[in-house]
Amino acid sequence: MERDPRVCVMGEDVGHYGGSYKVTKGLATKFGDLRVLDTPIAENSFTGMGIGAAMTGLRPVVEGMNMGFLLLAFNQISNNCGMLHYTSGGQFTIPIVIRGPGGVGRQLGAEHSQRLESYFQSIPGIQMVACSTPYNAKGLMKAAIRSENPVILFEHVLLYNLKERIPDEDYICNLEEAEMVRPGEHVTILTYSRMRYHVMQAAKTLVNKGYDPEVIDIRSLKPFDLYTIGNSVKKTHRVLIVEECMRTGGIGASLIAAITENFNDYLDAPIMCLSSQDVPTPYAGTLEEWTVVQPAQIVAAVEQLCQ
Repeated sequence: MERDPRVCVMGEDVGHYGGSYKVTKGLATKFGDLRVLDTPIAENSFTGMGIGAAMTGLRPVVEGMNMGFLLLAFNQISNNCGMLHYTSGGQFTIPIVIRGPGGVGRQLGAEHSQRLESYFQSIPGIQMVACSTPYNAKGLMKAAIRSENPVILFEHVLLYNLKERIPDEDYICNLEEAEMVRPGEHVTILTYSRMRYHVMQAAKTLVNKGYDPEVIDIRSLKPFDLYTIGNSVKKTHRVLIVEECMRTGGIGASLIAAITENFNDYLDAPIMCLSSQDVPTPYAGTLEEWTVVQPAQIVAAVEQLCQ
């Protein structure tokens, strides 16, 4: 915001309260109430306002207090945000970032445990990225703000407490590039967001059992980095996808289709996909855990793939 006076933030409680997860803490004091705008509880209205602001030259960052609430703005995100550059014949660009906390938290109930990446992936004209570390959260956010395209940035409610030393100098992360988390030889594990940590926990067990998994955080949910993914598939010949998204119509399903279409000849075994169960996320903690992929399931899936 210091670098570019066109950047502004809007959303519920983003101002003096500092955001529901304190992402915008201190910004209202520093940049004023107009650049850090507290909005009413009306997602369709302030998302539409953000899109209009982007059309007229600003670079708004719109926060959904919880990503599930952005379903109320689905019309604005799909019919306006994604399509206006095309339907205006290129007269308008929509340099907007839509971001917020989502995913399965700790007993937040079904409505507050949404994974909206599956909802938004079919909208033409929109890029989607998911951060998983403090380093890539900052790098992806800065890249998204500077992009001329509308970008949806998915943050996970359980990752806000992560700490990491990040560079003082300016840097950005490529919005269309996956991250190689752990090189390996036996199987390619594709994951993103919070599931990265479940996979890395499983990887320790797998290494002790003699397996050498390659772990890739895909980060870019749309478009996929098929260059990085393809090179890994050509090396390991086996693929396991681990996601928190729903199984039906999720990111994993799209990844399976892309890999099968482009790299089927390199596969020595069918692609496996571990996803959340197709049920509303229960409030009860024990049941909630059962709906989400756990490290033990990842270990069992790799053992099955590498038989």
